[in-house]
Amino acid sequence: MANDNGNQAVPMVTVNASTSRTSALAPAEKPGKFSGIDFKCWKQKMFFYLTTLCLQKFIKEDVPDLPDETPENESFLVIEAWKHSDFLCKNYILSGLDDNLCNVYSGVETSKELWNALEKKYKTEDVGMKKFVAAKFLDYKMVDNKSVITQVQELQVTIHDLLAEGLVINEVFQVAAIIEKLPPLWKDFKNYLKHK
Repeated sequence: MANDNGNQAVPMVTVNASTSRTSALAPAEKPGKFSGIDFKCWKQKMFFYLTTLCLQKFIKEDVPDLPDETPENESFLVIEAWKHSDFLCKNYILSGLDDNLCNVYSGVETSKELWNALEKKYKTEDVGMKKFVAAKFLDYKMVDNKSVITQVQELQVTIHDLLAEGLVINEVFQVAAIIEKLPPLWKDFKNYLKHK
């Protein structure tokens, strides 16, 4: 259909609010399978994915505890709705795990238990990641047979990784460390920079 200017008219679509009340966010792309490496990144992506599905609250909630005066049929409906949503949440998380890990954690009852078990197991391994990144930074040495610019960029990535792990390095220390890591043939330039 063309309008007076010859451009195609865009049809207007109306959406009934009662039929799409939970579709405020389109589901994000499902995160890749977690195989036991880089839990922090996977966890953040999975949490965002669950949020777009409006299921993130189930990783923190237990079965609702309703007051005694709640009618039995209402109580049944609320608990069944919670169980259904928790089942979906738990299985979205399980489907985001590598098959070997899925087999290990498939017997967990609720989303909250699953999320806590994963955090307990893999958050402690992230502490080792801090040590690994710090050691990588301290051990880094520049070489003469590689572009200094490329090596500085590699060092900047390592510094970014340190900051991402919450290890703060002040700017003076970063500059001094980079100067010390310059290749051996740059000895005179290193001394010049130190005294500048």
